[in-house]
Amino acid sequence: MKKITRRQALAGSGMALAGAALAGRNALSQANDPHAGHKMPGQMDHSQHGGHGDHSGHAMPATETPKVAESTTEVYRTPKGNPWYARTVDPDESFPPGEPGKDYTPVVVPNGEAAPFNIVGDIKVFHLTASEFVHDFAPGYRAICWGYNGRTPGPVIEAVEGDNIRIYVTNKLAVPTTVHWHGIILPMGMDGVSGLTQRTIKPGETFRYEFKAVQHGTFMYHSHKDTMTQEGMGLVGMLVIHPRKPKRQRPDRDFALMLHEWDIRPGTYRPNTIVSSGFNTLTINGKVFPGTAPLVAKLNEHVRIRIGNLSAMDHHPIHLHGYAFRETETDGGEIPEGSWRPETTVLVSVGQTRNIEFVADNPGDWAMHCHMTHHVMNQMGHEIPNMVGADSRALDGAVGNLVAGYMTMGTNGMIGMGQMAAHMDMPENSIPMVGAPGPYEYIGMGGMFTVFKVRETLASYDDPGWYLPPKGTLVRAATQEELQKDGIDV
Repeated sequence: MKKITRRQALAGSGMALAGAALAGRNALSQANDPHAGHKMPGQMDHSQHGGHGDHSGHAMPATETPKVAESTTEVYRTPKGNPWYARTVDPDESFPPGEPGKDYTPVVVPNGEAAPFNIVGDIKVFHLTASEFVHDFAPGYRAICWGYNGRTPGPVIEAVEGDNIRIYVTNKLAVPTTVHWHGIILPMGMDGVSGLTQRTIKPGETFRYEFKAVQHGTFMYHSHKDTMTQEGMGLVGMLVIHPRKPKRQRPDRDFALMLHEWDIRPGTYRPNTIVSSGFNTLTINGKVFPGTAPLVAKLNEHVRIRIGNLSAMDHHPIHLHGYAFRETETDGGEIPEGSWRPETTVLVSVGQTRNIEFVADNPGDWAMHCHMTHHVMNQMGHEIPNMVGADSRALDGAVGNLVAGYMTMGTNGMIGMGQMAAHMDMPENSIPMVGAPGPYEYIGMGGMFTVFKVRETLASYDDPGWYLPPKGTLVRAATQEELQKDGIDV
């Protein structure tokens, strides 16, 4: 056998590493190229998925037999010693499966849906399918995403404390996956952490998760295999467990909102999951404004809004106009009524859920949005050079001689860019920075923004259109006579 020197070995390994790096870079560039094996919309070619950071489907096959088997003697015992678990009944007590309308007020999911289920004996059975699909963030703006049951976030799973829950998970992705039940007290082997608590669900396989709901609250579910990639591609959802014996009155309207963030460069059709900041698409239930559906309630209804955050990096202070509310629950359970905090903005950190409640006694169309100002801008509003206040006329004139119709962006602020998009050439698969036509003029908001609509009378909970303020309650231009009378000199 021919001997090689240490220098030759190091040189060879260096070339191998360089080749691997180049291959990875090429794979990533292809992943962001809608023409690299993909057609929009339609069926996807999964051959490029190795560029998303998970090569397990192309490397040596994993061992199918777990290294550690189940115990043949031990029986799972429900944790009961922690007094802080959110419980209204003994976790060992048996109950029939909770029924919507009878045992709880079903959640309302704007732009989404609750997961269907079957009842088999005393078990509530759900089915989630992880797959790739084309997702619409707003009219004219879409991307190739991953999710459950053809949507992101996945459908809201609803149960009642004491329910026996069985969830089948089918993997139709080209890579292995798992599902973690975020915040749920359950047997370790059902926790969904790849390698630690289970082997992964290979492409084409269906796994069965099963546990008893021994607590109540607002929780989430998400992939726990290559989480940066898989969560970033959209494998997230919410899980709501209602109390078996509620201590307080059930709400009339119980909304569920999932917050998420994405990085999708203009002209591309696939989220970039390897960034750690500068996300340019901030969503509520998978939509950006103006694609977000309003939250609709009748006057004086008791409203609960459950907010979960599975963004990659960012916390979200969610502000509701026109109301003061109480923060009533965290992902750990109910906050004692004496400790409720009166707020107009609730901070939902990464990996957390927060419930807020109030009486919808103030009719109108009320803005609800993240108060991180760049989170209410859409994709085209990021990485724009700062031109605010600059006199760009000379520059526009000079460049206009070379590029017809050239116009410097953002010289008078950013809202005008959204309105200009109607008569400008936009990059492929991009959305204006902010806005949509409103009842009075253009609404200069985007991203993580929606509207809470309260009406005295409603034929249904569909969007009732724009609110007409009562006489004397609409701001208007001041008259000169009024200014003089009140001693105001302008």
